[in-house]
Amino acid sequence: MDAVVDVLERPLYTMSQVDRLLGLPHGTARRWIDGYSRRGRDYRPIVRETPTGADVVTWGEFVETRLLSEFRDAGVPILNMRPAIEALRAQTDSRYPLAHSASLLTPMGKELVKRIQDEVHLDRELQLVVVRNGQYMLTPPAELYVNAMQFDDDGAAVRMLPDPEYPQVLIDPARAFGEPAVRSVPTEVIAEQVRAGDPEELVAELYDLPLEHVRAAVRFEQRHSA
Repeated sequence: MDAVVDVLERPLYTMSQVDRLLGLPHGTARRWIDGYSRRGRDYRPIVRETPTGADVVTWGEFVETRLLSEFRDAGVPILNMRPAIEALRAQTDSRYPLAHSASLLTPMGKELVKRIQDEVHLDRELQLVVVRNGQYMLTPPAELYVNAMQFDDDGAAVRMLPDPEYPQVLIDPARAFGEPAVRSVPTEVIAEQVRAGDPEELVAELYDLPLEHVRAAVRFEQRHSA
């Protein structure tokens, strides 16, 4: 269990890195993770229990922010999700309840999430679980999230697929400083070498990578740096 905690608690990113990696408008990660003030009013964070002012983001915070990002076009304030996350945190005794597969991939977890949603009257657009034909089902944003995550045997999120179009590219807190990479080579490094004129075949040989991995890295960077 200690290894699980270590992974989720690992300091990894700055707030601006989280915005970049998740394709969020500048400042969004800070508002969601640490809260903010506007016109003399304080808005509590969604991801953290209380504001800390820290710019460093843990892997667990990054993972939960990824889930929130799937709801950013919901049409209602993401801040409204806070009561549900607070209640789920208390019920599971976990700092990062949505970074564990048990919350969204097990029948008991889905039932708990649905009950909490109902108790806090969570907006329909922000719900993670619904009941269809008598079964607990993930909503489309929640399903996108779990499909992007890889969980270890203890249920902790340990890797992330940043773009389903390029399954060779992963974000792993234990590799490439948490940057998108193929195996352990950052996609940015690969794309930069190709932009500099190195043939893809040469780059593949240099890093001992399949050619399709190199091409996936280049296309991923082209898509996400645009």
